[in-house]
Amino acid sequence: MAEKLDIVAVGESLIELSTNSKMMTAGCLYKYYGGDALAAAIASLRMGSKVGFITRVGNDPFKDFLLESWKTEGLDISQVKLSNESNGLYIIARPTLDQKEIVYYRKKIAPSKLSIDDIDEEYIKNAGVVYASGITQSLSPSANEAVEFAFKTAKENSVMTAYDPNYYSAITTSEEAKENFNRVNPYTDILFMSLKDAVRILEVDSPENIIKKLWDTGIQIVVLKSGEHSGYYTGYNGNIVFTEFYTTEYIDTTCSGDAFNGAFLHALTHGFTPFESVKFASIAAGLQAKGIGAIKSIPYKDEVYSIYRGNNG
Repeated sequence: MAEKLDIVAVGESLIELSTNSKMMTAGCLYKYYGGDALAAAIASLRMGSKVGFITRVGNDPFKDFLLESWKTEGLDISQVKLSNESNGLYIIARPTLDQKEIVYYRKKIAPSKLSIDDIDEEYIKNAGVVYASGITQSLSPSANEAVEFAFKTAKENSVMTAYDPNYYSAITTSEEAKENFNRVNPYTDILFMSLKDAVRILEVDSPENIIKKLWDTGIQIVVLKSGEHSGYYTGYNGNIVFTEFYTTEYIDTTCSGDAFNGAFLHALTHGFTPFESVKFASIAAGLQAKGIGAIKSIPYKDEVYSIYRGNNG
């Protein structure tokens, strides 16, 4: 039998090249790796969870960098398969707090070849939570099917599922985001969603009504992230609680929402209530946003736990 994992994430990996200068003047780009589901997986891992990742990696010169980096982190990559397509890439420049330039190269990349054949049912059955996002679904029709199959398999085997539409206009349309959400909604237990995305996808205009509508569809835990209100609305077991962001001082919020998701799932699978999990995850996301680099700046458990205990006795 496969090892029991706290969290299994399904998604893409990308090479990240970053600079603190403008694209036009940058003389050096720093290499790392990124991807929204992968960022959530690494956040969970750095908090102390056992985490597996399902993806396809391109058999190009970046392959060994990705695989060895994940092994060093402790990520279970037994379900990572190689593909002849290239790995995806994005370049991000953050010259000032108010400026960000980002370019994606993610068409016809290795993760777009994800399919139902890449989802091992026994692997899913041995997870505490299965996580994926709308970004993964947007890769290709076969990747969309893979996410749905993973969620359906989890649901049929009493494994919790967590989903974030993660709508981004540069990658998909609002119509596609709505279709992707509806596709996995029947199998979703935990939903992370920005308040803006919720209004766009559900066409409901208040946090309370959004959460109640989602409860009616069968989703048990809802976390709405509101930049406008500087905090999170968490709905669980008939109660709705607002929690302020840990900090509003940041350098780069790229992937801070994904870091939040991963830290939340770690906390939830380690005995925290959903409301406690939000407080814990907010710290991880806030610390991540104080650094540069999507995954590079995700903090480790000792720092997050220390702050959480200091703030909550």
